[in-house]
Order: sequence, then C-alpha cells, then structure tokens
Amino acid sequence: MTTQGMLIVVSGPSGVGKGTLCNILINRVENLFLSISATTRLPRVGEIDGQNYIFMSHEVFEEKIRKGDFLEWARVYNNYYGTPKDMVYQQLREGKDVVLEIDIQGAAQVKKNHPQGIFIFISPPNINELKKRIIKRGSDSKDSIELRMKCAADEIKAALDYDYIILNDDLNQAALSLQSIVLAERCKVSRNTKILQKLREECGDDVSVHRLTY
Repeated sequence: MTTQGMLIVVSGPSGVGKGTLCNILINRVENLFLSISATTRLPRVGEIDGQNYIFMSHEVFEEKIRKGDFLEWARVYNNYYGTPKDMVYQQLREGKDVVLEIDIQGAAQVKKNHPQGIFIFISPPNINELKKRIIKRGSDSKDSIELRMKCAADEIKAALDYDYIILNDDLNQAALSLQSIVLAERCKVSRNTKILQKLREECGDDVSVHRLTY
C-alpha cells in the first residue's frame, strides 16, 4: 500500500517570491507535485493556461464553488483563486508530496480541514522591498499595488499561524531553506513507521528494541 503524501502549503504576501521559490523546489526535489490554482484574473505576459494557472470566468468559478470542487478558494484583489480538489487528492493517494502556493485565506481553509499539513510562510525582508518587487513585476496598476500593500500588513500578521517562516532576502538561501524543510519533514519518524516496522520484524519477535538512555 502506498504511503500518503504530504500536503505542503506555501503562503506569503503578493510579490514576496512564492512562485519562484516553489518552482525551484520542484526542480530540486523528487516526487513533488506543484498544484495548479484556478483563477478568474487575466493572464500575465508569458503565462500559459493549464501550466501557470487554470484561467476561467467568474461564472464558471462560482459554479465550481457551488459544486464543492475546490479544496480551498478565496476572493483576492477582486478575483477568485482556488485549488481543484480532485487533482490534489489523487496525487496524495499516489504517494506524492503536493505543494500548494496559495494566499493566506486559502491556507487558513486548508489548515482547518487538514491540520496535519506543513504550513510555510514566505516573508519579505521589509515592506519597502516588497513594494519594489510588485512594481518591478510591471503587471499591476497603481490602485492594485496600493491594495496589495494594504493587504500585506494583515497577511504578515498571519505568519504566527504557520509552522515555518522563511525570509526571502537572498533567493538562493531562501530556496535552500524551503528544500531543507521538505526533506526534514520526510525524515520524521511518524512518516516512516512502515520502515521501522519492517526492521523490527526482521529482528524477530524475541528481540525488543529499546530507546537508549544516558
């Protein structure tokens, strides 16, 4: 029987570099699946439907909400974002670790229903740097930038609800930290009970395994 995969949730303010870090993680670590979010926002330059996001109309998205098709969903910056449920559950059943790159609202929904997940918050070095990154992206209007900055304060407060925090001041270091968290979580005893059980059986019923004491 295949061991259930881990659910890894990566969140942080808009422009903090979540997407870049998740893509690096997927390229460096085997047996990871990056879930693709659905959204009603317009594609940015270079984005591909079905690869970066699943783009859909408000009407289609709202119908999927009514049908319960999303693991989580939220309305952010006047657009809907959501994670298709079936795609995530299928990968977890197959033993793959699934990475969700989602906003704070969505992460709260996932944590409520899947508290055993791993929740990682990506933080900017400071607010001014965050604003510079959003402006440099070149895809947001002045009003949109101001809205994102207002939301950033509340999003940063939510970091206390997460298991880990990564300061994205240096991209290479932040990527290494994210990779280290995932690999360390895979090594937890609670995720490797089948290996331990097999070893105990190989020792024989008359051999007991004791914890060392000093």
